[in-house]
Amino acid sequence: MKRTLFKYLTRLLPAENAHSLHTTLIDFMGSLPFGKWWLHIGLAPRKLNLEREVFGIHFNNPIGVAAGFDSNGELLDELSATGFGFVEIGSVVPRPQPGTSRPRIRRLRNSDSLVDNSGYPSRGLEYVLDKVRRRSDYTRNLVIGCNIGKQTASHAEERVKEYLRVFRNMYQYVDFFVINIACNTASKRFVPRTREEILSLIEPLFEFRRGQPDYRPILLKISPDLNREELNTIIDILIETPLDGIEAVAGSLELLPEEAGAVSGARLTERSIEIVRYISERTEGNYPIIGSGGMMHPEDVCRMLEAGASLVALNTGLRENGLKLLKKSSKLLASRTQNAIDQQKPKSDKKQN
Repeated sequence: MKRTLFKYLTRLLPAENAHSLHTTLIDFMGSLPFGKWWLHIGLAPRKLNLEREVFGIHFNNPIGVAAGFDSNGELLDELSATGFGFVEIGSVVPRPQPGTSRPRIRRLRNSDSLVDNSGYPSRGLEYVLDKVRRRSDYTRNLVIGCNIGKQTASHAEERVKEYLRVFRNMYQYVDFFVINIACNTASKRFVPRTREEILSLIEPLFEFRRGQPDYRPILLKISPDLNREELNTIIDILIETPLDGIEAVAGSLELLPEEAGAVSGARLTERSIEIVRYISERTEGNYPIIGSGGMMHPEDVCRMLEAGASLVALNTGLRENGLKLLKKSSKLLASRTQNAIDQQKPKSDKKQN
């Protein structure tokens, strides 16, 4: 993708500073009179018939924002005006936490990738809850997901209560949940791999959901570093429990094991697509998958959907290549979809057209 002058200038800044500047400008633009309208005119895809139904929810566009881009739900109006099909806020944790000391996110030279050692900085549950409670007209049709993570400083015996606390408090204000079991951007990493560990986290959520009048889908966000046996365990849990889907994948610790932090971006692209394809094939395409990790260019987004993803979530791609990635990806996806439809038409129909 070609970069604008603004993108070249932000590349001169440290990665986290560039992202902070970017989100500040988006927020400022949204605060101006007609600002959200200008965001829509300049960045939102035209009507391209990309709507789809996934786990019982209508999405205007299958391309959304992954957790980590708008961690605290502060840009919901602006991202909705820009035309994203959904926004995943978080990771949300019960109490505010500052994350690790800066610099904590850096670019890998000549690779279009980041190393994230941020430790999930968050303003905490109460702050995020206040933001989603005050959804405006601009977010009326926006699907909002809540990614729940682990408090970095918590002890093992506190984890289940922490996940459940966020889940219960956010339940009536968001549309679906992603349970992050790949909390790997801090020194105290949490990547449960056994069936017992994972079920201990999600079974209390299923139990709470059974008593609610409204149904909220629950997905697991998984690590790209799982071996085949561990990945099969995740898939078995998906098939055998009320779990609704999987988000694949978070950042990788194995791509650059000598680095302190998780690798995201272009170095993760092939692995994330491979994992999504494996899950889709093993489940015969019967369960929703949100594809994330390494979605840097429109071609990556289309390949992820072709591999079996129902939706695609962007983060590093938006940070490094800007919000126009949505519009360009949607245009390419619509073009490929139309070409596929045309190829399926009988030859007589093609002649008439």
